[in-house]
Amino acid sequence: MAMASSSSRNGGTRGGSMRPVSGANSSNLRSSSFKSRIPSSAPAPRRSSSAAPLGGGGDNGVPGRVRVAVRLRPRNADECVADADFADCVELQPELKRLKLRKNNWDTETYEFDDVLTESASQKRVYQVVAKPVVESVLEGYNGTVMAYGQTGTGKTFTLGRLGDEDTAARGIMVRSMEDIISGTSLDTDSISVSYLQLYMETIQDLLDPSNDNIAIVEDPKTGDVSLPGATHVEIRNQQNFLELLHLGETHRVAANTKLNTESSRSHAILMVHVKRSVVEHEDSVSNDADNSSHFVRPSKPLVRRSKLVLVDLAGSERVHKSGSEGHMLEEAKSINLSLSALGKCINAIAENSPHVPLRDSKLTRLLRDSFGGTARTSLIVTIGPSPRHRGETTSTILFGQRAMKVENMLKIKEEFDYKSLSKKLEVQLDKVIAENERQLKAFDDDVERINQQAQNRISEVEKNFAEALEKEKLKCQMEYMESVKKLEEKLISNQRENGKRNGEVNGVVTASELAKLKESLEEEIKLKKAAEEEVNKLKSQSTLKTRSGEGEDAGMSRLQKLLEDEALHKKKLEEEVTILRSQLVQLTFEADQMRRCLDRGAPGNSYSDTDSLPSRHSQARESVNGQKAPFATLCEQVGLQKILQLLESDDANIRIHAVKVVANLAAEEANQEKIVEAGGLASLLMLLRSYEDETVRRVAAGAIANLAMNEVSQQLIVDQGGISLLSLTAADAEDPQTLRMVAGAIANLCGNDKLQARLWSDGGIKALLGMVRCGHPDVLAQVARGIANFAKCESRATTQGVKSGRSLLIEDGALPWIVQHANDEAAPIRRHIELALCHLAQHEVNAKEMISGGALWELVRISKECSREDIRSLAHRTLSSSPVFRSEIRRLGIHF
Repeated sequence: MAMASSSSRNGGTRGGSMRPVSGANSSNLRSSSFKSRIPSSAPAPRRSSSAAPLGGGGDNGVPGRVRVAVRLRPRNADECVADADFADCVELQPELKRLKLRKNNWDTETYEFDDVLTESASQKRVYQVVAKPVVESVLEGYNGTVMAYGQTGTGKTFTLGRLGDEDTAARGIMVRSMEDIISGTSLDTDSISVSYLQLYMETIQDLLDPSNDNIAIVEDPKTGDVSLPGATHVEIRNQQNFLELLHLGETHRVAANTKLNTESSRSHAILMVHVKRSVVEHEDSVSNDADNSSHFVRPSKPLVRRSKLVLVDLAGSERVHKSGSEGHMLEEAKSINLSLSALGKCINAIAENSPHVPLRDSKLTRLLRDSFGGTARTSLIVTIGPSPRHRGETTSTILFGQRAMKVENMLKIKEEFDYKSLSKKLEVQLDKVIAENERQLKAFDDDVERINQQAQNRISEVEKNFAEALEKEKLKCQMEYMESVKKLEEKLISNQRENGKRNGEVNGVVTASELAKLKESLEEEIKLKKAAEEEVNKLKSQSTLKTRSGEGEDAGMSRLQKLLEDEALHKKKLEEEVTILRSQLVQLTFEADQMRRCLDRGAPGNSYSDTDSLPSRHSQARESVNGQKAPFATLCEQVGLQKILQLLESDDANIRIHAVKVVANLAAEEANQEKIVEAGGLASLLMLLRSYEDETVRRVAAGAIANLAMNEVSQQLIVDQGGISLLSLTAADAEDPQTLRMVAGAIANLCGNDKLQARLWSDGGIKALLGMVRCGHPDVLAQVARGIANFAKCESRATTQGVKSGRSLLIEDGALPWIVQHANDEAAPIRRHIELALCHLAQHEVNAKEMISGGALWELVRISKECSREDIRSLAHRTLSSSPVFRSEIRRLGIHF
């Protein structure tokens, strides 16, 4: 489908019909790369530093000239009738990439472009030639710009912004670019977001949010980068989502009917596509010097590449007497021509290496400062018409493209280390090591238990066998003894019968002889009995030996038990090593954040308009030097802030204490805070808080940090440099009420920053704040109450805006009982802050039940009736009235308020 001419912006035709390309011709189209072929080693072109609004410093850029293509629109219906007797004013030679402009019937001028696209060129061909190389560069990490320039009605919007709802072949560069970007990224690791704007009458308006009709341009004073923080950013997950956003934006874009175009764009449309990609460096194998066969692999370094694709559909230049603009449309035409004229002047100045580039003449040139002479890969497509009646406008458009071809950009990849991904990867590896260690320990415990059970079974079996053998031997001896006694008795009876008839003497002699034999037999039996008893004793001895063998088994069990104890000790050591690894991981993350801030040196921080979250500048007590206030401003001018900060590292304790007090007093003045932070004073104060145990140094350093924490920019730096953890440690160790007051004041100031809530809670700031109530000093309790009130207010605001969900982090850390206890404190500052904190906590239903069970409802009713401040009393009454949970409980208890 070729380019149309005049009708609706993305539906119908625009200016005339196009001749479709036949299959044979389209197959012969030569695919060409639109990327710069200049090698990376080639020297960059000479340009004045003031003439080039570069996007950042560095010498590793790749030069890339602005590429320009020209596209001819076919004649529309009006031109076919009015110019029927006249030839076209241009002649295209696409094979030579040339264009001939007929000045008259006999004189022509020839111009060369990077590509020449005829009226029969398809939308796909235009995209492949003009935009696809830029999109590929964006996916590689470079910034890119594709811009359409030309007279009104020559097909710029058709080329760039056609949606192709009816015919997909008619899709423009915007739609096709997003298709390639989505297909070239991963939804799991990468992200894509878009902003759709229009520059109308020198006012930047949000096409996705019409109410946002005056967006400010913010420039980084150090790097020169341009950003639009007020623009709507929408994350893109699929192509359909993107098309819906384009439809929404097109309905809000300003257009009007002129003599040259039935729907002429009256504003410059700017589509910004932000791409964030995660890449991993190749791993390097390092050999071991001791053993060439072994090696280890360095962990891969995850990188984040941030790039931006800017698609600009410029409003068409027009001559008023031809377009017939009048009234408000005349003012629109003047604004359009002025911005296009300013763009042309900037391109001329950059192409000619002029020492001054008038970038601030128009918001359009400020937005495109990175596209011409900056760090972006830029492609420009100029659209022209064939009508000889518009030869002047066609000539102006061609000359604009010729000048743009002279502009050289220095392309740079914008990437940074993905410390969060690396930290997460290390945590996963650590969890795997811990799980493997636990699995091995469990397997070892199971083996020890199995061996112990086997030993017990063996001992029981041996004892049983020995007992059975001893019993059998005992029975055998008893049977033999009884058998011997029985035989002797039988023999005695037999002898008595045989010798019963002998006479007295003979019988007496015989009887004496028999008795002697019998006695001998008895003695023999006694010997046998003794032998049997000895055998029994012997068996008992053997049984005792077996029992002692069992005791040997018990000794083996003791050794196994000792091994178990050794393994338990080894397990404890492993757990300690795991704890050390975790602390090293935390330290690595902290150092990585410092490295990132060093790489992004000078990056602007977020600012906050809500000054209610910060305490009064005069609420912090200042330290004094020797009881008198020194002229610190004069001292700073005479000595120099840098020298004062160097004294913080002095070996002399008195000099160090004096320097800390001077810095603390300087930090109390708002005008000095930014200077102290820029000179490294914040890092030095945090180092003192970390390194020194002197109570005076810690107290004054904490006071200086509290003063710096009143500045919104310094708050983010304090958190990034681990200030919350250091303040928490100081709060846990200190006992001096004044030191605790300074630490509590610093944390309370940080609690007033909406964007630090999660970090403050995760680093233990809230627990440290609650831990300081142990002091009981009224000044300390007042600062604790102020911090809780600030945190509750920011938390309430975040929940109302939909940024946070779930119950309050204060309730998570157990602050509710203390809050309820001191809600009616005698000290007015404490009571006022606690009453305000209770009102903010009660504004969300998720906290209501716990507040009711914790007794907070009664305090809220009291506040709504008795609070001395009208605003707090009204807030409490409004909160109770709007909460269904509180109303139900009040009705149940029969409370009237």
